[in-house]
Amino acid sequence: MSKRMTISDIARLAGVSKATVSRVLNHKPDVDPVTRERVLRIMEEHNFVPSVAASGLAGGKGHLIGVLVPALTWPLIPDIMRGIAEVVEETSYELVLYSIKTSNHERDRSDVINRILANRLIVGLLAIFPGQSARYLPALQRQGLPVVLLDDQGLPPEQIPWITADNRAGAYAATRHLIELGHRRIAHIQGPLKYQVSRERFQGYCDALQDYGIPLDPSLILQGDFMPPGGRACACQFFAMPEHIRPTAIFAASDLMAYGVMGAAEEFGLRIPEDVSLVGFDDISSSGHMRPPLTTVRQPLSEMGQCALELLLSLLEAPERSGATLLRASPLLARYVGASLQPSQPSQISMTATIESAEPVHFRLATTLVVRSTTAPPPSHARR
Repeated sequence: MSKRMTISDIARLAGVSKATVSRVLNHKPDVDPVTRERVLRIMEEHNFVPSVAASGLAGGKGHLIGVLVPALTWPLIPDIMRGIAEVVEETSYELVLYSIKTSNHERDRSDVINRILANRLIVGLLAIFPGQSARYLPALQRQGLPVVLLDDQGLPPEQIPWITADNRAGAYAATRHLIELGHRRIAHIQGPLKYQVSRERFQGYCDALQDYGIPLDPSLILQGDFMPPGGRACACQFFAMPEHIRPTAIFAASDLMAYGVMGAAEEFGLRIPEDVSLVGFDDISSSGHMRPPLTTVRQPLSEMGQCALELLLSLLEAPERSGATLLRASPLLARYVGASLQPSQPSQISMTATIESAEPVHFRLATTLVVRSTTAPPPSHARR
């Protein structure tokens, strides 16, 4: 078997430099048309397949952007990736996926970060829900690799730009919806409190109760794990309470935990929403097809992906730009920020962010309450 052709071989056969071959591979305009045609013809004759890494390094700039994900099977990932794809397909960049794996998301995955550093394959990294690996992201940034964080569910490294949903406002809207239906004993199933999103959603729940003069009852607050078994276990504790103190509504901090609540309600012979109302958080694709369809808070997942990649692209063009300059350079980000001037449009995206030059840009995208069939006024005995 003959050895694989290299850029050097093509350059020698075409009588040009390796830099010229690299410019042809990277579609640079400053190549003589006759030379370009000769180089392409030789590549075709020898079935030359360029190394993506080599062509990027030879040209002085790569065209690969890394995306760090827990796993493509996570319910939120497909919508986020759709938004990322919509932006990247309009550019000359391509994506490289690095997976943290959901089997042990809490495991220290410094090996993934070390691999990114060692390969030098990508020019920027978008980290989605990196979990414990988030602590290693500043090392990438110190090595000159632009990094943007998308809703890591934990405390984001302060020096890294990040984008998330407005979890506190979304939780407030969910709790207010239940209060306005007449509920007063509203339970909350939290996510793990080591995550910032869990604390923000709990705070939104507390804010709504306080604004409506409803005392916070510690017996109606339990901590889950974002997954159906955790939601089911917490709901079973609530449903085992005597009827006169049992909650008439539950706000779960994720749709998956809300699914667990549905299972527990069936086990206890309770009907949703006739006996207990239920609200989730996320609006993953299956929530509208549950029986009954789940009332939930929609995160703008696709827009989060778009916004995160647009921010990363802006950083690639000018790493030292301030937040305000980045916004001027990015029509997509500027549109999202401008939407904050129109709070009456729930589908729009608002920003509560720091854009001073000394601080990284932090975006919080607006959430939307989606009312379906799992919420109703409390039972008549509870109203009495």
